[in-house]
Amino acid sequence: MSIQAIFLGAPGSGKGTQAKNLVMDLNFNHVSTGDLLRAEVEKATDLGKRVSDIMSRGALVSDEIVLELLKNNCDLSNGAYIFDGFPRTIDQAKALDEVVLKDFPSKAIYFDISLDVLKERLVNRRTCGDCGAIYNLVYKSPKTDGKCDLCDGPLVDRKDDTEEAVGNRLNVFKETIDPILEYYEQKQRLIRVDAGLKPAEILEKVKVALE
Repeated sequence: MSIQAIFLGAPGSGKGTQAKNLVMDLNFNHVSTGDLLRAEVEKATDLGKRVSDIMSRGALVSDEIVLELLKNNCDLSNGAYIFDGFPRTIDQAKALDEVVLKDFPSKAIYFDISLDVLKERLVNRRTCGDCGAIYNLVYKSPKTDGKCDLCDGPLVDRKDDTEEAVGNRLNVFKETIDPILEYYEQKQRLIRVDAGLKPAEILEKVKVALE
């Protein structure tokens, strides 16, 4: 039976990048709650409108909404999944086990990095509106201002990457992460990874953890 992966870490800690690597290398299915929520916003449904208001303030959506999205998008009996962006509270961690994971084996990977470094990363993050490539104006700037190196698409900043919204998100993260880490540690399912390492080094540590 495949091991399901739960990626934990503050916004910008590299969870999404490593998830994409595992999708390519080990055929994992990447379930980003952020992507699912943004897709709902783009559909302009009633749920999407409520989510848009919440995300623009850097706040968290309800557990019920996220669990509904996960149940509708995951088939654990037919593959291994990476849960990226959920859980964010101890109640969500318990609900994920009880409602979605159930008897399927899983490991929680914590991407550990300074929150001050993350704030600088997020405020300067830009994403290609066409292909989704991610840039950073400080660490990985595009060759041409405002344009993607890969497809020449426009680079945009997410409305929840403003300095105020980022500060709110990181404050919420600091208040909630310790109980979650303790929960998985007590269940002997927690692996800590130094997210300040080079991406290739991080990937190898994650692969070993999921063997």
